Amino acid sequence: MLSRIVGWRPVAVAWVMTAAGWLSLSGVTTVAAQPAPSTPAAVASPAASRVAGTDVALSEAIRERVDHLRYDAPQDVRGAHIVLRELVPRFYEAREFQPVWQEPARLDALVGAIAELVNDGLDPADYHLDSLQSYRLDVRMGTPLTPVDRADLEFVATDAFMLAAYHLYLGKVDPRKLSSQWNFVERPIVSESRGLQSLSQRLAAGQVRETLEAARPQHVWYQRGRERLKEYRAIAAAGGWPPVAAGPTLKPGMTDARVPTLRRRLEVTRDLVATPAGASLPAPPAASATAPDAAIAVDVAADFYGPGLEAAVKSFQERHGLTPDGAVGPGTLRALNVPVGQRIDQIRVNLERGRWTLHEIKGEFVLVDVAGFYASYFRGDEPVWTSRVVVGRDERETPVFRSLITYVVFNPTWTIPPGILVKDKLPDLKRNPGALKRMNIRVLDRSGHEVNPYSVNWHQYGPGRLPPYQFRQDAGRDNALGLVKIMFPNPYLVYLHDSPAKSLYDQDQRTFSSGCIRVQKAFELAELVLDDPQWTQESIRSVIASGVSRTVNLKKPVPVLILYWTAQPRADGQVVFRNDIYGRDAATLAALDSKVPVDAKLPVLPFR
Repeated sequence: MLSRIVGWRPVAVAWVMTAAGWLSLSGVTTVAAQPAPSTPAAVASPAASRVAGTDVALSEAIRERVDHLRYDAPQDVRGAHIVLRELVPRFYEAREFQPVWQEPARLDALVGAIAELVNDGLDPADYHLDSLQSYRLDVRMGTPLTPVDRADLEFVATDAFMLAAYHLYLGKVDPRKLSSQWNFVERPIVSESRGLQSLSQRLAAGQVRETLEAARPQHVWYQRGRERLKEYRAIAAAGGWPPVAAGPTLKPGMTDARVPTLRRRLEVTRDLVATPAGASLPAPPAASATAPDAAIAVDVAADFYGPGLEAAVKSFQERHGLTPDGAVGPGTLRALNVPVGQRIDQIRVNLERGRWTLHEIKGEFVLVDVAGFYASYFRGDEPVWTSRVVVGRDERETPVFRSLITYVVFNPTWTIPPGILVKDKLPDLKRNPGALKRMNIRVLDRSGHEVNPYSVNWHQYGPGRLPPYQFRQDAGRDNALGLVKIMFPNPYLVYLHDSPAKSLYDQDQRTFSSGCIRVQKAFELAELVLDDPQWTQESIRSVIASGVSRTVNLKKPVPVLILYWTAQPRADGQVVFRNDIYGRDAATLAALDSKVPVDAKLPVLPFR
C-alpha cells in the first residue's frame, strides 16, 4: 500500500518535465539570472567535453551502467538503489554518456543540499546521503577510483539530485492515493528533451543548491515551516521539554509544586520568556510579610502562579486551539505533554502538504483550514480576514479540494441532500410525518406542488429507494443555512454558509456539521468575495430584512481552497498546532517515512 502512495504520480519520467524544467514555467527566474560559480563547469555539451579531453573510459563505463540499469535486476551501488531507473539512463544518453559530478565542489554542494533536506521533513537517507558521503571521502582522500567507481558515482548523484528536486516540487507522497477527493491542478511540466537540457545546463553552471531551492514552494509559509522544524529538532536534541504532572486544575493565583515545571515547559517553546539568572520570581501577595526567612520566600515564589505565567499559558492555549482562560486543566495538560517528537512529525506532515499546495497559492483566495476550524481571506501571503468555522463531524468529514466561488445567495432556502435525508430526516418522518413542518420543511413533488406528508407511506423508502420528492426548508433565521450561503461548484455538495446555531462557534473543537462549512462571520465573507461597492454590510442587511431570496453573481470568481493543516508556522515565529480531528496525519506520516520504491517501470505522466 505504502509503495503505491509514495510512488507519487510516480513519474520517473515526469520529473524532467517539472524539476528540471519548472523554473521557466513557475515564474522562478532567479536561478537562471545568477552568474555561474567559479567552479569549473562540468560538461556543458558532449562535443565540448570531448574537446576538453573527457575520459573515454569513464564514458564507456557510464554507457555500460545504462545497459545494466535497463536490463539487469536492481543492484546496490555502495548501499544505494537507483530509484529513477528509466530517467537517469535517458539523462546520460542525452549527454552522450558524459559525466557531470566529477568536480569535487559540485559533489560537495550536492552532499550539503541533500543533508539539508532534513529541514524539509524529508529523510536524507532516501537520497543516498551515505553513499554520496562515502564517494566524497574518497575524492577528498585522493583514493584512486576506477572508471566503474566513477560511473557509479554519476548514477548515485544524479538519482539523488533528481529525486530530491522531484519531491520538493511535488511532494514525496501522492495525495491522490490518500484521498479520492483530491483535485488540485497538476504542476506545470515541459517536454522531456527541454527538461533534460535545462538540467544539464544548470548542473554545468554549478547550480546545485539553487536548483533545489527553486524546486521548493516559494511561499513564506513553507520557509517559516522549515525554520520551525529546525527549532523543534534543536529542542529535541537538547532533551525536549519536561512533562507537567497531573493534578487539580492550576489557576492563576494558586501556589502549587508543579508551577516551576510548568514555567520551564513554557520557556522551552518561548511562550514564556526565561527568567534571567539571579532575577527574582513573582511572590504571592502575602509571601514577603509572612515568610520566616528569605529561602522560604523564594520557594513560595517559585511555586506561585503569577500574572506573567498566566499570560504565557494563555498564549500556549491560543496557539493550540484551546480556550485561553489561563486554567491548566486536562485539555491544556494534554497539549503541554505532547512529546516534542510528535510535534516534529506534525510539522513534517504539514510541510509535505505544503509541497502539494503552496506552489499554486497566489493572489486573492479563501482558505478554509478544516483541522484549525478557521476560514481566512488572503491577499498575497498573509490573511486579511479570519473567522471561526464549524466543519463536518467524524462520520461526515469535510473533504479537501479546491474550487471557485461564483455566487452568493441571501435568504437562501435549503434543499436537503440525499445523504442527510436518508440518515437524519427519513427516520423522523417515519416516526412522525408532521416532524418536518415544525422546521418549515416542505415536501414537493416533481411539479413543485406541495405534498401532505401524512399522505405518504414513508416506511417504503430508505437508502436503497429514495422518495420521489424534494425536501425544501423555507428561508429565514431558522434555516439550516442561516441567512447567506456562498457557493462554489463541487461534487460533494459542500459550501460556505451562515448558521442559526451560533453557540457552536464558542466550542474548541467545532465538528458538528454534515460536511458543509458554517462561517461565524459569513456576511463579512460575502462582502469580501463580492468585492463590489454596491454590496456593503448595510446593503446586505437591507436584503436580509426583505426576507426575499436573492442570488448575486461574483464579477470575478474567487478561488477557495479547503485544506487540512495540523501545524502552521506563524509570522511571530511560533507554531499553531491543532488536533488531527479526522486521523489523517498517520497515513501521511507513514508514507513519508517509508522508503521510496525502486521501480524501473513507474507510470509516465503525459507531456504537456
